[in-house]
Amino acid sequence: MAEIRAITLDLDGTLWDVWGVLARAEELLHHWLKTHYPVIAARFDATGIRALRAEVLENEPGIAHDPTLIRRACLRLAAEQVGCEDFCVDSAFRVFHDARQQVEPFDDVLPVLERLVRRYPLVALTNGNAEITRTPLGHLFSFAITAGDIGSAKPDPAMFHAARERLGLVPAEIVHVGDDPEHDVLGASAVGYRSVWLNRDGRDWPGGQRADAEIRSLVELEALLADWSGRV
Repeated sequence: MAEIRAITLDLDGTLWDVWGVLARAEELLHHWLKTHYPVIAARFDATGIRALRAEVLENEPGIAHDPTLIRRACLRLAAEQVGCEDFCVDSAFRVFHDARQQVEPFDDVLPVLERLVRRYPLVALTNGNAEITRTPLGHLFSFAITAGDIGSAKPDPAMFHAARERLGLVPAEIVHVGDDPEHDVLGASAVGYRSVWLNRDGRDWPGGQRADAEIRSLVELEALLADWSGRV
């Protein structure tokens, strides 16, 4: 086994509860719309604009990898459907996006990453549009790559290849940690990374190639890496 020299991590669902973050961001956006564009707020509740996603993607399948483009398109469509011609999508999206960065890491995340970063560069790989530098964890990460940056979402190999090239390492020297069996585990394994499934909820494995390891919290990652280092 090659020595682990870097760790890549998924963000949403791995380091924080993404659905709580999105719900708060949508509520704040809806409150803002009530003040600035009440005709939109009257037609769509806090989750109603997100519900336009399927219609957006039917018309614009090429943006499916980029949640920022999807959210902006949903906002524009909502305005069109109520005849709001003076709608400023930039202002509305900024309200949502700023709130979307207000994440609360799971309890195990900050202390573990503060210890791991002393030994490994940490890299964020996300299909979402969280900006790691704007979160409480930003100071711990060397860099981040998003699906919007790269033009494709995990499990497509492009994001993993881009991280490996920027780190200057071979795939076997990188371990990827994430909560999604397909996007994270299968995606990382397919390019030769070592994969760790962070299964906080005790879900059953859905099938396919299993991760190199399964853990219930990031605390277990430290022991796992120590074990792997001992077997190099």
